[in-house]
Amino acid sequence: MKTRYTLAASALALGLGSGAAHAECGEVSITEMDWGSALIVTAVSKFLLEQGYGCSVTVVPSATVPALASVAETGEPDILTEVWTNSAPAYPGLIDSGQITELTNVLSDGAVEGWYIPAYLAKRHPELTTIGGILAQPELVGNRFHNCPVGWTCQVVNTNMARAAGFDGAGIENFIHGSSETLATSIASAWQDEAPWFGYHWAPTEVLGRYPMVPVDVGPHNPAAHECNKTEECATPQLGAFPTSIVTTVVTEAFAASHPEETAMMRNLAFTNAQMGALLAWKAANNASGEDAAVKFLTSSPEVWGGWLNDAARENLAALLP
Repeated sequence: MKTRYTLAASALALGLGSGAAHAECGEVSITEMDWGSALIVTAVSKFLLEQGYGCSVTVVPSATVPALASVAETGEPDILTEVWTNSAPAYPGLIDSGQITELTNVLSDGAVEGWYIPAYLAKRHPELTTIGGILAQPELVGNRFHNCPVGWTCQVVNTNMARAAGFDGAGIENFIHGSSETLATSIASAWQDEAPWFGYHWAPTEVLGRYPMVPVDVGPHNPAAHECNKTEECATPQLGAFPTSIVTTVVTEAFAASHPEETAMMRNLAFTNAQMGALLAWKAANNASGEDAAVKFLTSSPEVWGGWLNDAARENLAALLP
């Protein structure tokens, strides 16, 4: 409770959500997706647009597909802060038609999936950072692969890649978790005891932000093989890296034309997976909201976001900059 109160006070001191605006920017609508990284990106964007550029920002709860549909039909919202392009069939057409303008990869490393071992295990046994090393000494990873929950596409992909790798012959159990929570708990538990662990996860997430993990090299990405691996009926499963998911910020064509300075700021706004993972870990540890995490970022990393601003916005926020 004390942490939340302190953060709320900090937010008030920063003016977060104050709605302060100047006529030159006017009304701006911006999406707020319902997952951790998107909540933080939207809260940071809202603060900088309002306090730096004088916009009056309206937050629109949404998700990738309905937000793109809304833009196609109504031309709003103005800014879509975090679009996962691999799950948005309409995205290429809206780009090609000029209805939206892609500004940046807001998760600059892309969203990544893969097979991991804990950093402490990689330090003790660097050979385990390749699938060949794990197959040669499966007991060092506990003879178990931690798969994602049944019903998830990654569970099918992982199971097919386990077949291709020969997990059964190597004595490695393909353990399918019942939920993402139990998968995350297995990592936390392993870290507590520095125990063997080997399995699937993705970033940026709170778990990988809190517990450093090292990717296992399973070979290069093969698009055709990955498509086969996504089906339970795949007759020729193959090992290979997961594709990187491109996560972008886009604006409508009208907004880009009418708000060039604000568009330039949003083009600069991006987080590495390490930065976002650390914020997500802090958010979870403090039972905090996305707005709280934005305050944490704004107060602790002005050297990062200060470089996103134009001179006028930097002057407006000078009290918060080094």
